[in-house]
Amino acid sequence: MAKGEGAESGSAAGLLPTSILQASERPAQVKEPKKKKQQLSVCNKLCYAVGGAPYQVTGCALGFFLQIYLLDVAQVGPFSASIILFVGRAWDAITDPLVGFCISKSSWTCLGRLMPWIIFSTPLAVIAYFLIWFVPDIPQGQTYWYLLFYCLFETLVTCFHVPYSALTMFISTEQTERDSATAYRMTVEVLGTVLGTAIQGQIVGQADMPCFQDHNSSAEASQSTNGTHYITSHRETQNAYLLAAGVIAFIYVICAVILTLGVRERREPYEAKQAEPIAYFQGLRLVMSHGPYIKLITGFLFTSLAFMLVEGNFVLFCTYTLGFRNEFQNLLLAIMLSATFTIPVWQWFLTRFGKKTAVYVGISSAVPFLILVALMESNLIVTYVVAVAAGISVAAAFLLPWSMLPDVIDDFHLKQPHFHGTEPIFFSFYVFFTKFASGVSLGISTLSLHFAGYKTLSCSQPEHVKFTLNMLVTMAPIVLILLGLLLFKLYPIDEERRRQNKKALQALRDEASSSGCSETDSTELASIL
Repeated sequence: MAKGEGAESGSAAGLLPTSILQASERPAQVKEPKKKKQQLSVCNKLCYAVGGAPYQVTGCALGFFLQIYLLDVAQVGPFSASIILFVGRAWDAITDPLVGFCISKSSWTCLGRLMPWIIFSTPLAVIAYFLIWFVPDIPQGQTYWYLLFYCLFETLVTCFHVPYSALTMFISTEQTERDSATAYRMTVEVLGTVLGTAIQGQIVGQADMPCFQDHNSSAEASQSTNGTHYITSHRETQNAYLLAAGVIAFIYVICAVILTLGVRERREPYEAKQAEPIAYFQGLRLVMSHGPYIKLITGFLFTSLAFMLVEGNFVLFCTYTLGFRNEFQNLLLAIMLSATFTIPVWQWFLTRFGKKTAVYVGISSAVPFLILVALMESNLIVTYVVAVAAGISVAAAFLLPWSMLPDVIDDFHLKQPHFHGTEPIFFSFYVFFTKFASGVSLGISTLSLHFAGYKTLSCSQPEHVKFTLNMLVTMAPIVLILLGLLLFKLYPIDEERRRQNKKALQALRDEASSSGCSETDSTELASIL
């Protein structure tokens, strides 16, 4: 009996984890198993990347075509169009921190904390997007119609995009894996802009958009011989916009389904130990006092604003200033295809030479080509060359902000290791500032066209309008890019600091995992006893 008891006791001691044995009772040599890195498969990265397409496809279509659609198809006046564009973008900006606040209060579910937002916002967003491109038969209420559905869609797409952006921090704990997934995402997002440009541009470009050599004749079109042709052409153009909206809405749904089925959220080990997430306003105060974040978003605020000015006015610029009414959709396609093919090049460049160097080289490369567009005479071949070259800079502007934000969040976690759940705040306020600035830029640019004397449905525009479009697409973006690059000199996270942060974060995760193992071991001991 005594022997049996001794054997049982020894066997139980053998089951006890070494972390809870006294030092004298531990085995002489204990090898800790090497922790396996969380590597993402190519399939995981592709499914994650596909989720970025809906925002870019719809955003590209709205950014390039909504202004000319409101002015020439819906025939909303320039002043009313400027109100729609400004209020819509401003509201879109406001919804980002609001959605970020709601997400920070969300609990983890079987689908995660972010995925439910993506799933439930998708069908409503698709309906609202389609109605933006519908011309209602209410002449006195068109402005309110477009304002309502534009704001509604921007709210719903924010409920998709903010959690999707924050998902970057929850697909892996490895910096290299997140950077790789971000490169996949940027490639697919630029492909999304290509899709948006191709679908919207090619479908709408096939329609015979009516215009008048004499602006006064548009008021008499319905009484003239050309009235029937005008009405038919105008209706065909409206149907073309609706067809493009239907195709893009279908792509939106397919991409959301792939993202939902192919990506799983992962919680940080040390975050899972926290009972309560950080209070939103406390987190907001901490985020806004983090120096690297403020310097990063300020720099990208100016550079993003530059590219948004080009995006919002490019179709009008090609149509009226350069005189390429039937080529603008192909020029847009050339820009986006060039950007798509150069995303992997910029990913290699930032890995080889560092992210700050990539910012300076990539974004500044647009300046000489913008100067060339401003100074040259209208030449289609030269314009195509400039479009391809501009796409290289667009690729850098797409990739770098989303590749650098996770570095800022890692730096924040090291300085505030006990506060978690701030990722949606980081991403939502970055998007807030860029969207608000873009709303201001679009509102001011459309209002500038109003004061310059823009004529709806006119085949040509006054010289003041052409000059205004030239300034909005060339000189203003150049000034904004140079200001942004000057501000990037203050950004403190270089490659050496990134490496130090990576090592420190890995040590923190290892410590949290060891602590978690100790707690598990104590539970096992209680069960055995």
